Amino acid sequence: MNTLQVTIKDRLAVIALNRGKSNPMNAEMVKELHTLVHSIDNDDNIGGLIITGKENFFSAGLDLIELYDYNEEQIATFWKDFLALQATLVSFKKPMVAAISGHSPAGGCVLAICCDYRVMAQGKYIIGLNEIPVGIIVPDSIFHLYSFWLGERKAYQLLMEGKLLSVDDALTAGLIDEISNPESVISTAEKQIRKYMQFNAVTWSQSKLNLRKHLIAVANADQSANLEQMIKQWWAPETRKALEMIIQNLKPKPQA
Repeated sequence: MNTLQVTIKDRLAVIALNRGKSNPMNAEMVKELHTLVHSIDNDDNIGGLIITGKENFFSAGLDLIELYDYNEEQIATFWKDFLALQATLVSFKKPMVAAISGHSPAGGCVLAICCDYRVMAQGKYIIGLNEIPVGIIVPDSIFHLYSFWLGERKAYQLLMEGKLLSVDDALTAGLIDEISNPESVISTAEKQIRKYMQFNAVTWSQSKLNLRKHLIAVANADQSANLEQMIKQWWAPETRKALEMIIQNLKPKPQA
């Protein structure tokens, strides 16, 4: 794995996103995460999963700098793989907790809201879904996932504004469940996931799948119409122009 680090101890797996300073998600990371999560879900020796990032960043979201240069085939494959990753995470039958170590906008937020519980580091960090200002069409599977935690009214309003929330506002809104000191994020997440893991695994997992039945159905439904819309808008001139402006702000400034 080039973009992830995984450790397993006492039946608990911890996946640490590990790509660059801010864990931007490219095609390689999406594929590796999909493969690893699927493997963990089917490993009887593992009872739970924590997903975390690195200091100051859980994930900055999609790697727009790299994605901008993808050709038509590459971007179509990327979006297909990203929605498949979301479906796999939503359908994950074991306990899964996000230890959000810093900023978590857009794609980083999607990873977090697939989990059963979210612990976020205290600090001047942001989390939320800002796809619309970037020029990315929001598929209904992501809206259903967001509204599962926030309620439809709040999720709709935040999505349509592309609003990102502070840590305290995210807790108030119900987007995260707990705030922790940065150095204690993983241990706090482990405390929560061990609570889940103490229950009968079959009872817990089947109950989770029952309660997520609608989410799982939406995430695993035919996504071809959504993909067609997303890809078409990705290549629209106004979207390309907006992406160019964002990328210019993301790239390191030359030293004077």
